[in-house]
Amino acid sequence: MQRVVITGMGCVSALGLSAGATWQAMREGQPGIAALAGLPAADIRTPIAAQLKGYEPTAHFDEKRLILLDPVSQYALVAAREALAQSGLAFDDPLAERAAVVIGTGIGGATTQDQTARRLYGEGNPRVHPMAIVRVMPNAPASQISLEFGLRGPTFAVASACASANHALGQALLLLRSGAADVALAGGTEACITVGGVKAWEAMRVLADDTCRPFSRHRRGLVLGEGAGIFVLETIEHAQSRGAVILAELCGAGMSADASDIVMPDASGAARAMRAALAQGGLAPVDIGYINAHGTGTLANDATETRAIRAVFGAHADALAVSSTKSMHGHALGAGGAIELVAVIGALREGVVPPTINYLEPDPECDLDVVPNVAQQRSVQAALSNSFAFGGLNAVLALRRWG
Repeated sequence: MQRVVITGMGCVSALGLSAGATWQAMREGQPGIAALAGLPAADIRTPIAAQLKGYEPTAHFDEKRLILLDPVSQYALVAAREALAQSGLAFDDPLAERAAVVIGTGIGGATTQDQTARRLYGEGNPRVHPMAIVRVMPNAPASQISLEFGLRGPTFAVASACASANHALGQALLLLRSGAADVALAGGTEACITVGGVKAWEAMRVLADDTCRPFSRHRRGLVLGEGAGIFVLETIEHAQSRGAVILAELCGAGMSADASDIVMPDASGAARAMRAALAQGGLAPVDIGYINAHGTGTLANDATETRAIRAVFGAHADALAVSSTKSMHGHALGAGGAIELVAVIGALREGVVPPTINYLEPDPECDLDVVPNVAQQRSVQAALSNSFAFGGLNAVLALRRWG
């Protein structure tokens, strides 16, 4: 079975407009959650979000290109450019046909969709942006990456709500292992902070009004985030043949469905995905030193995830570091797992586990070492990254330290 490695990463998030800036903020425990900006205040009760700061579209795209791009595609393209630059890959004709693009998004072109609806139904304006369809479609980020870099291999979108990025990375892993491609750009992107989007989440009553406090006894819900994370994956033979710098090995992806409830998480489904990731990665539970938790900050998710981790790891669960970086960059839905992969790679490479910030008081139902408030120095040889989605869809990545 082909081994697959990561040779480039790019990211834009509420913590920074590059993977390096995002990781630096993570390890320092810097908050990216702030007062919600840019939406009509009269329409919104939610006071906070984790939005990109200092992002200017015209710094990255000319006006002609921007006509075609919802922010969800803009973020993916900016992250893909960074990832490819770090990887040092150049696509000649043979390689371009062996290069896959697999991008996850839970919502797609939400900004365009929201603006279109407001014009039609709020303002009574029958004119719709002529490029609305190509901006809204969930495959737009994948297609735009393929177009920009001339990549002609398997290219498609994955949509599984908050597990979309991990599912996309898992599918890219399988493509490379099957021999269908030699390299892949994979990850997730989301630009979901719109009036309609926030109102829909408000209606579910799962949004926090103070901040995101995963695993803390006084957690009050999730905080919406946005951004993208894109990674360059290569078979180990391809990466080594060109002398690439390898960041980490992506050694397993476990996927499962709860088949129990459309919104309530199920510990057995999450546990099955973790076990599958370990098995595919050739890892034993005792090999894992860090889990980047799904850790949304809701009452149900964090307690359920704790039970799932204990079911899989048994006594070793007490030796694990388990943190939720959503406490810093918010819940970026279909991009969440991709932004969190930056944290996992950083922990493997630098021996620093990023913290769960905003932590106030232990919850007996979340009795793990959740790295409260301050990063830990810890040698990590292998790690898991958990993503669990509405619809009962679970995707877990297993990574191994390289070198």
